[in-house]
Amino acid sequence: MFSDSLMKKIGLFAGGVLFGTAGVKILSSRDAKKVYTEGTAAVLRAKDCVMKTVTTVQENAEDILAEAQQINEDRAAQEEKWLQEAEEEEDGADHTEEKAI
Repeated sequence: MFSDSLMKKIGLFAGGVLFGTAGVKILSSRDAKKVYTEGTAAVLRAKDCVMKTVTTVQENAEDILAEAQQINEDRAAQEEKWLQEAEEEEDGADHTEEKAI
């Protein structure tokens, strides 16, 4: 009357329904809720740890950036000073040559 293929499909369907029903009961049990709660708490602790690390890295990056900018500003000021001194020496050398002529 029923073919083997149809019986297999019916058996798989019935097994799936049974497994699904049992799975829902297991997933909604008190023990499962405790596991979910503990897991969620662990994830929240990990999130806090990661956020602290991210904050520390951001603060360090900001400090590094500020120090690097200060270094570049100091170098630019020093180069400007050297250029001014070189121009003054050149101007002084030109005036000395003019007097000698």
